[in-house]
Order: sequence, then structure tokens, then C-alpha cells
Amino acid sequence: MEFIDLKTQYKRYKKDIDTRLHGVLDTGAYIMGPEVQECEEKLAEFVNTKHCITASSGTDTLLMALMALGVGRGDEVITTPFTWISTVEVISFLGATPVFVDIEEESLNINVNAIEAAITPKTKAILPVNLFGLMIDYLQLNKISEKHGIPVIEDAAQSFGAKRDGIQSCNATTIGSTSFYPAKPLGCYGDGGALFTNDDELALALKSIRNHGCLKRYHHTELGINGRFDAMQAAVINAKLPHFQSEVIARERIGKRYTTLLEGIAATPVVPENAVSTYAMYTIRVKNRDQVQADLKERGIPSAVYYPLPCYEQPAYRQYKVAGQSFPVTEKVCEEVLSLPMHAFLTESDQDKVVDALKEVITKESLV
Repeated sequence: MEFIDLKTQYKRYKKDIDTRLHGVLDTGAYIMGPEVQECEEKLAEFVNTKHCITASSGTDTLLMALMALGVGRGDEVITTPFTWISTVEVISFLGATPVFVDIEEESLNINVNAIEAAITPKTKAILPVNLFGLMIDYLQLNKISEKHGIPVIEDAAQSFGAKRDGIQSCNATTIGSTSFYPAKPLGCYGDGGALFTNDDELALALKSIRNHGCLKRYHHTELGINGRFDAMQAAVINAKLPHFQSEVIARERIGKRYTTLLEGIAATPVVPENAVSTYAMYTIRVKNRDQVQADLKERGIPSAVYYPLPCYEQPAYRQYKVAGQSFPVTEKVCEEVLSLPMHAFLTESDQDKVVDALKEVITKESLV
């Protein structure tokens, strides 16, 4: 059983993908070629934004967004401690300080109600994460943003295709950022990512930063990076995008079925009625997590842990945990989360095998 089945996906779309890839090889336009331009146009249309700026990875998109907003040494950026390290890495890389806010136990996302208390005169941006495919409450967060004049970067690396309150992920804030890492809901066959904004000036800044700080050849107006999106990867996205919405629908159906089947067996994801999750990972919570995972492996069921440590417990980031700060929900969740096989091609038969195995291995002592 595959944890994430990229092989089946490729077989389904093989003709489209191969045709696109060979088209790039035939034209030889490998850097910022027509496939990249087409990709940006189609992605912007999907998200319903004015601008899409593709880039070399989901990490680089976050870095570029912070750079475009002028984040630097001495600034603070509010974020979650329960995320992949890229979210915090880019803040630290620019010399700014990540300010952590604990998460909600139901959604596993940053606690929006606790963000305002973390704002200081040094706060330059707010960087929430739509973990496991579920968007946070951006209507509420944007009110805080407007009140204090602080821009929000939506880290939508795991939520491209999601919606909440009728708002498409990547179009909820000042800048939306996503990743096309192969395991993401919409993935390419290497690294890649994209930024979305309705702000014309920010769009120009992001395009410049992506290309060594220049919009005109040999005229570098600002510090930039080599953040260009590879044309071969753009070709893969162009081939997959027409099928993507059907995959989102399938993921939602599979996620809801998991939740129904696992009722009373484990703590399952809670998705509000006004939201559509992409279920980038289907993540349950159990006590005795490591034993449960080992028992599942014995039964041939793959699983994964995202994430076993809060960011501030990583050796390189311990300096950012302020004395006296407490993140009880994050620390509890890190010991309990377990992600199950999840992809748009997961059959009910395989899903039943996962659930049956869980019923066998989860004891009363494992219930959250």
C-alpha cells in the first residue's frame, strides 16, 4: 500500500505529462519559457488572483514574500511552532525573530484568538500555516491585520485547492504562498512553488526578487535570489492542473469517509462546515503513538509523523523560545499525531484495511 501514490497518478495522466515534457525538450526553453508563463496564468485563474509568481520551491516563495515586505534584522514575525521548519527557517534567515503562538487542539492550526496578544511594535508580518490542508479563519485574522496594519502571508504549502468562507486558498491575504513538492496536493516532479497577490507593486517586487533583483537584464535594483521555476516542472503542473479539482473532491470524500469510519477509535480532523480541506495528510491523534505506528507497520500499513518536535525544540531554533513561554497544545499534539495513507486514488478497500488495522492496534490506553 502506498502512503502517497504518485505512480498511479502518473499512469492516469501519462499522455498529458509526457507530451508537455517533450514539448519543453523540443523547444529548448528551459528557463522562464512559455510553459512557465502559461502555468502562472492558469494558476492565477484557478486561485482568482491578479498575479501568480512561480518560484523554485515553497521555501523560496516564503523567503521572497518576506523580502518583498521588507522583513529584516530586528523585526518580528508571528507564526506557529507546529509546522515544517521552512516556515521558521526563512524568518530566521533574514535576521528577523519568529514569535510563536500556540495552536488549536481541534484544527492543529495557529490559535487566531491568541495572535493579537503577541503583536509588538516590532511585528512586521504574520505568517500562519494551513496545516494538513485546512485553512485558518482568515476573516478573523484579516480584521486583526487591518487593525494593526500588519500584512499576512498565507503559508498554503499544504492547502492549495482548499476553501473557507468562500475564499480560495492563496487568495485570503496580502500574499499567498504554496509548494509544488511532489507529495503536495498539487505537486510537480521536483521542487517548486508559487506566490499569489492582488497587489501590483508587490507582484513586481516578487518578480524582481525571484530573478536576482532585476526586471531588466543587467539592471539589479534590489537584493534578490535565483528563485526561478523550472520549465520542466511547470510542464508537469500544466498537465496536472486540469485534473486537480477532481482530485480535491476525491480527497475530501476520502477524508470524510476516514472520519466516519474512525469515529470512537481515534481523534480525527475537524473541518468546519464552511471549509473545504485538501487533506494534504489525514492526521489522527492517539496516545502511545509510537507503539501504534509500529503495530501498523507490522500489518503492512504505512504511516508518518508530522511533526514530532515543535520548531523551538530544534537545536538551531531553541534561542527563539522566550523564558516563561508555554505551548501546551503544541507539545501535547507533537506526541500524538499520526498521518495515515492519503491520496486521491486511495481505494475504499485499502482504506478499510487501514481502519481495520487501527481497530486492532488501538487500545483504550491509546485513545485521546
